[in-house]
Amino acid sequence: MAVGTFTVLPVRVERADRAAAGWAMFWAAPLGAVLGAALGAVAAAGSALGLSDPLAALAAVGLGALLTRALHLDGLADLADGLGSGRPAEGALEVMRRSDIGPFGVVTLVVVLAAQVLALGQLVGAGPGAAVVGASAAWSAGRLAVALACTPRVPPARPEGLGAWVAGTVRLPLAAGACAIVAAVCATGLLVSPWSAAGCAAGALAGLCVAGALLRRSVRRLGGITGDVLGALVESATAAALVVAAAVASWG
Repeated sequence: MAVGTFTVLPVRVERADRAAAGWAMFWAAPLGAVLGAALGAVAAAGSALGLSDPLAALAAVGLGALLTRALHLDGLADLADGLGSGRPAEGALEVMRRSDIGPFGVVTLVVVLAAQVLALGQLVGAGPGAAVVGASAAWSAGRLAVALACTPRVPPARPEGLGAWVAGTVRLPLAAGACAIVAAVCATGLLVSPWSAAGCAAGALAGLCVAGALLRRSVRRLGGITGDVLGALVESATAAALVVAAAVASWG
């Protein structure tokens, strides 16, 4: 279920209930770590083959969108349009259901994707190892934000859809386990340099803080989470984590 939800890979789900959904949200973080490491390696390889660092990073971020069906980016754009509409909760949710993208969504996509590309490019400039571990930490932190948003006491915004299916399914032991996995991913930065590890940890923390602020705003504005909110948490946390990781890694 985690692979089918968070990647484009075709899988057959043998079990689909709320207990399985909770485990799927838990596995999102380690799955993100693998995806991020692969994309960091793609960016580093592109640079080694002669591409500029930003262009290599663009190829990696584009591949990441392809491997996730751009599902999280779509959620980010929809949430931006919904929150930017200024309508009450029901009206904002109706805006988010539409298939088109408005100006708030377009601008948000441009800013977030540009931040991801430029920050990953800066990590590539710091070295291939920094790019791989930094991207792994950032992509895992983005998925950890989803797991934490699915803990108890975070309600769904409407009675149907992905948000209703996964809301409250991640119990605290599972959430703690997911946090430990992301911390371990950040610790792999020590294989590169202390600054790289510090950048991964600071980036993951920054990403979770950004996601937490966005989640709080979404719950207050919409009444809870939806699939679009979860997608927005992924992309915003990933972007913030990359930016901070790139900044700290450059200090070394």
